[in-house]
Amino acid sequence: MDINSKTQKKVMEASYLTADNAHRYRVILRIAYSQYEKMKLWLYKEDIYTHIKGIQGFDDYSLDNLKQDLDSLELWRNFLTIQDTGRAKNLEEFKNRKFKYQISPYTIELERTLIKLEGANEISRGSLEISLIERFKDTLKQINNLALVEEQEIFSWWNTLNSDFKTLNENYQDYISIFYSPKTEQMLKTTEFLLFKENFIRYIRNFIKGIQMHIPEIMLIFQNINDDLVKQLIKKLIEYEKNNISLDKNYNIEEKFDLNYERYINIKQWFIGDGKNISMIDSLLNNTNEIVRKITRYALQIIDMKTSGGSRKEEYKTLVNIFNNCVDIEEAHKLSSVVFGVISSRHIVCESDRETESINSSIFEEKSTIVTVKPSNRYREKTASRVYVKDKSREKKEKAIEVLRQREKERYILESRIKDNKLSFKDLDGITRDERTVFLRWLSLGLNRKNNEWVKNEFGKFYKVANLDKNETILIKCKDGDLTMPAYELIFKEE
Repeated sequence: MDINSKTQKKVMEASYLTADNAHRYRVILRIAYSQYEKMKLWLYKEDIYTHIKGIQGFDDYSLDNLKQDLDSLELWRNFLTIQDTGRAKNLEEFKNRKFKYQISPYTIELERTLIKLEGANEISRGSLEISLIERFKDTLKQINNLALVEEQEIFSWWNTLNSDFKTLNENYQDYISIFYSPKTEQMLKTTEFLLFKENFIRYIRNFIKGIQMHIPEIMLIFQNINDDLVKQLIKKLIEYEKNNISLDKNYNIEEKFDLNYERYINIKQWFIGDGKNISMIDSLLNNTNEIVRKITRYALQIIDMKTSGGSRKEEYKTLVNIFNNCVDIEEAHKLSSVVFGVISSRHIVCESDRETESINSSIFEEKSTIVTVKPSNRYREKTASRVYVKDKSREKKEKAIEVLRQREKERYILESRIKDNKLSFKDLDGITRDERTVFLRWLSLGLNRKNNEWVKNEFGKFYKVANLDKNETILIKCKDGDLTMPAYELIFKEE
């Protein structure tokens, strides 16, 4: 018996099983474990709260209660927590940065043990062996030959199919989840990882090739399986289990049938999806491809860190030797100008037309340009004569005539809407934005006048507001939208 310090150490991860709020902690961790089984490794508290709502005993359970429980579980190391580094959209999100939670490996094993004690048969392994899929495919192929065989053979085939799928599912989940843990993230960034990187990537790529080779055949088998045949086989295995294996007097045939049929549907959807979400096998391929990219990225970063300093070092050594072989200081100055450039330089740009566009023409072959350099202090140049104000009376007169012409045009358009000295808003149709603005301004001036007195508009016409009953509303179709308002009228004084 191997007894060491670890054996005598207190298991903090098991504290949630005997704490005061154990019933809440167990539900939270069972939800996290269930999502882990579906390869959803990181969860927000809102994701967990969505699954908790509706569970009996959690009617008054709030997000704040969940946050307190998650803090306790994090303290006991049941959850691995990282902060969401996404860009905050507002100040409130910046202050309340979200956290993502992942169930810890210790807790995964505890939950599996609890499920095993509750009656489930769980096997914990982790690998990406393509032989698991090959074995499942060979077992699934036998379904079309089971219609006329004995019930015992159907029962044995069904157990083998479920066992193969469970082993395949758990092994892949366990193996993939390793690469999303913080510990593995740190390991991938170490130089020791480079020693077995190539073999590991080759292992994953061979698995991906095997998936791409076998999965289409498995999907085709599922698509060609008759659903009535599946139900017939399930009925036979239930009959055999009831008569030969089960000792339960209250054996519920319908419940067992629903359980096994739903299990078959879930296995089928694992490979071909349910039409709404991608299948688990596609998710597995995405995760393996992401692992390969992650490993390759980290390996390149490690290699760059190791080689960048060394390559620059060799360059500096070569430069030192070249400078050392210079005959005199003048040759060293020339070499320095080539290597480091001009130490103190001043660039002057001239806006002048070039005599040639040839790229082979040197600047020394072109004519020089004269640049007048002005002092940096402020000064005003002397002028021979003062600049007088220009006479713009002619332009002003032309502008005034244009304004009056435009005003007369606007007046004609506006007054064309007035019929029999009355402007009825309900008769307006297809008016422009400018027309609507003018009419509403007239209406506003009239409504603000006490005792409904006469008001004078900018064209010298007197008017007042009529039909002040606000209960009647109208809809005016304008060119830029619709306007709903009371059915006012403007009455103009006869001239």
